[in-house]
Amino acid sequence: MLGRARGPSASGGDRVAKGLASFVCPHEYRRSVYDVDARELKRRGIDGLIVDVDNTLVEWDKHEVTTQMEEWFDKARDAGVSCCIVSNSTRASKVSAFARSLGAEFICPATKPLPSSFRSAMRRLGTHSSNTAVIGDQVFTDILGGNALGLRTILVQPVSPREFAWTRLIRKAERLVLRYLKARGLMPGDAPHN
Repeated sequence: MLGRARGPSASGGDRVAKGLASFVCPHEYRRSVYDVDARELKRRGIDGLIVDVDNTLVEWDKHEVTTQMEEWFDKARDAGVSCCIVSNSTRASKVSAFARSLGAEFICPATKPLPSSFRSAMRRLGTHSSNTAVIGDQVFTDILGGNALGLRTILVQPVSPREFAWTRLIRKAERLVLRYLKARGLMPGDAPHN
């Protein structure tokens, strides 16, 4: 039967699920970026955070910094965790202004999930794969790219259902993959499955 272990070795379905999970399953799931505690990450050896913007920090078409956001970035700095905003957005001037107002490094436009943007971010942060985490709302960009380089990955729910047209299409595939992984017990904690 697909998805069940047979004797001492796993079935083909289990191997497929675990192989898929190694690429797209986050290490952690949080409802919001504000549920991510930088002090706790620091205690676990994380010195740098790569943070997505669109629908992770703000709605995809907005770039206003909120007091809550400023406080979250301040807490990260106070904990000794540096942040670099990495965005695939083509609106570099908006992302630049946004990152500067938060006192963060930035890379925009990025090429997530390709490794080059993640490596550039780690160079700017002065970190490496074992002490860097990625926070983002998309499995096939943020989580896939982070996992490919051995970074700690944290998936958050999108800030808003409003998204770029292409992202809405990708979300359908993402929901199928997340549902598949959750049904096999491979997703962390209270990860979404809808």
